[in-house]
Amino acid sequence: MNTVNINVVIEFFKSLQDKICHALETADGSGKFIEDNWQRTEGGGGRTRVLTDGSVIEQGGVNFSVVSGDKLPPSATAHRPELAGRKWQACGVSLVIHPKNPFIPTSHANVRFFIAEKAGEAPVWWFGGGFDLTPFYPFKEDVVHWHQTAKDICQPFGDEVYPEYKKWCDDYFYLKHRNETRGVGGLFFDDLNQWGFDKCYAFMQAVGEGFIDAYIPLLEKRKATPFNEQHRQFQLYRRGRYVEFNLVFDRGTLFGLQSGGRTESILMSMPPLARWQYNFQAETGSAEAQLQDYLVPQDWL
Repeated sequence: MNTVNINVVIEFFKSLQDKICHALETADGSGKFIEDNWQRTEGGGGRTRVLTDGSVIEQGGVNFSVVSGDKLPPSATAHRPELAGRKWQACGVSLVIHPKNPFIPTSHANVRFFIAEKAGEAPVWWFGGGFDLTPFYPFKEDVVHWHQTAKDICQPFGDEVYPEYKKWCDDYFYLKHRNETRGVGGLFFDDLNQWGFDKCYAFMQAVGEGFIDAYIPLLEKRKATPFNEQHRQFQLYRRGRYVEFNLVFDRGTLFGLQSGGRTESILMSMPPLARWQYNFQAETGSAEAQLQDYLVPQDWL
């Protein structure tokens, strides 16, 4: 069929938000998401859902939004001049989970759709998204599970999809000023339209729903692991890297703020607590030092 239909995409995103929130609440055991509905003056709105101080999740947010406008910010049209003068709509689901236990990785996922239209011309559209994992005390088998799930999602769409989008994730979630990856990667894709609407839509759906299969087993597996104050302080220190990436490099954060998005929802991705320490050096041979071995792009499978 391959007819571009944003309304179908919007309904899927709403159901995906529901599905992911239910899975996370079930895994947490006590925490519940509170919902904040909001409207954007320039057009559109969304549902921000935040879970705070659960049994397992210290803070997690799962956002749905659909926003629109008559004109894109210069940051968008500078690289895509064909978007100038077009009305646009962007919709998606974005989530970040910050667990209490330092042995459970922080996780991020996002799936989105963008369309820009102009009378008398074909629409410009694409899908984007992915998911990535940021451990503090990594376990090799957890990282393998994460990447095997990512590969299984991609396989029906072509042998080249997982290696390409895995590398894109490694390259994108890279802190240049720290010379390290944000975590152990996963999948990242953008500007996806070359397969036609139906196949691109199916792939985006697979990634969005696949996040549950990738992350919930890790949360369940590690949530009872004992930890001490040293583990907690290292977790808070490493969360600082997460903040640095989101405020300096993340395209979604920058686009949201520059296009007049809702600041509270955009910055929902920030951890509730983080710390910075001058010139921190992990003790040689310690569990904290071992993390650096994971912050280099590599073939986990």
